[in-house]
Amino acid sequence: MMINKLLILSAFVLISVGRLEANHQNNKPRIIVTTDGEADDRASMVRFLLTCNEFDVEGIINSSSQFHWVGGEGWNAFHDVSWVKEYIDLYAKVYKNLLLHDPNYPSPELLLSKWKIGNIDGIGEDTKRTEGAELIVKVLLDKSDSRPVWIQAWGGCNTISRALKIIQQDYPERMAEAAEKMRLFLIWEQDETYQNYIRPNWEEYNIPTIISDQFDCIAYIWPKVLPSDVKKYFEADWMTENILTGHGQLCDEYENNNGAFNAEGDTPAFLHSIPTGLRSMESPSNGGWAGRYVKVRNNVWMDPLPDSTYTYPTGQWGFHNSWSKKMEHDTEADKVAIRTNYFKPIWRWLPDVQNDFAARADWCVKDYSSANHHPVVQLKNTPLNIEVKAGSKIKLDASATSDPDKDKLTFTWWNYTEAGTYNGKKIPEAMSAKTKITVPEDALPGNTIHMICEVSDNGTPSLTRYQRVIITVIE
Repeated sequence: MMINKLLILSAFVLISVGRLEANHQNNKPRIIVTTDGEADDRASMVRFLLTCNEFDVEGIINSSSQFHWVGGEGWNAFHDVSWVKEYIDLYAKVYKNLLLHDPNYPSPELLLSKWKIGNIDGIGEDTKRTEGAELIVKVLLDKSDSRPVWIQAWGGCNTISRALKIIQQDYPERMAEAAEKMRLFLIWEQDETYQNYIRPNWEEYNIPTIISDQFDCIAYIWPKVLPSDVKKYFEADWMTENILTGHGQLCDEYENNNGAFNAEGDTPAFLHSIPTGLRSMESPSNGGWAGRYVKVRNNVWMDPLPDSTYTYPTGQWGFHNSWSKKMEHDTEADKVAIRTNYFKPIWRWLPDVQNDFAARADWCVKDYSSANHHPVVQLKNTPLNIEVKAGSKIKLDASATSDPDKDKLTFTWWNYTEAGTYNGKKIPEAMSAKTKITVPEDALPGNTIHMICEVSDNGTPSLTRYQRVIITVIE
């Protein structure tokens, strides 16, 4: 009888664990990547593959852009689409070791099944029905999974445009349904298809859309624009030691510049969806590893600009009119300071981002006990959203936080002022798991205060995770 009870209990535990794992999977962000295969795309793909345990990868699709297309010559030449398969094959060589660190890494076979060729024959070509466009349609119209899908344009939007044309032409009654599921993260508008088709036909559905210019601080201009204390994480000494040497076949393929970081302009598109605890996917205004954005129309979000009199473009937002390119060659101290502040929504997190990359590179070659893993930030009796009156005292408690490697943890509670709407008295930092704050007396009803609990371990490399508490002032 005792044996039967133990068997029943064991079965119950296994079922419960299975359900927990299923729930974890169902809460993962869903991602579709479209890429024009530029050198910085290929570097971003290395990091993406090492990060894909955090996502459900629904598609990896070759597309074109105004910079690279089939038939382009010289720098505009198109990198053969087979590079995606080659990178997944390299991922396969380190896959078993990655599983030692997280069983949620998808199999190489699964990733290969998600690889399709999209619209690549020309700048902004969106007339051909391609396998890549059809895959996007399939994912958006699949009724078996209602979770939102973040569609990323690392290059142009033309394959996305072709997919949405198919929906409009073949399933017009399902446009609202597809729009409700869709989220867009665009690295600039790298062709005219967003303006020519997507915006006039789909923007009215209020699709959450981020069009980023901040990304450029980790593209090719990073040596000019990053602060010196951040820049060291991109220079040859750090990159060679932490990524390029002795970290397996996938990292061996990482495109670099004589050992230094070259460019990963497309990486913010998926940094936005990593569940770091910063709650960036709840609103682009929250800010996180992919930057912080402001609403400019409908549900379209762009970069906070350094000139309050500037009007956001009504047309394409990209290389020819971006603030990044306006300021790239500035050398006067006051202009450099403005440029540095412009990129701060991304660079403020970059040491943590790079250490995350270094840890994942270690996972390619090290066993679990020899590598470092992220702390798990848990709040105790502290809601994520708090509504209180001005002058109220609030307890913030992250003492339930743990570390899988039993590392020593450092806690910092700090006020992310740019993300909130209260702009008065500074709330001091607290270097402890528990703290108390007083909501300033001059805070007005509706004001928000964003408190970030930042937790770093003392492993190598040091890894950081967060939890954000949003305080809303009421009457």
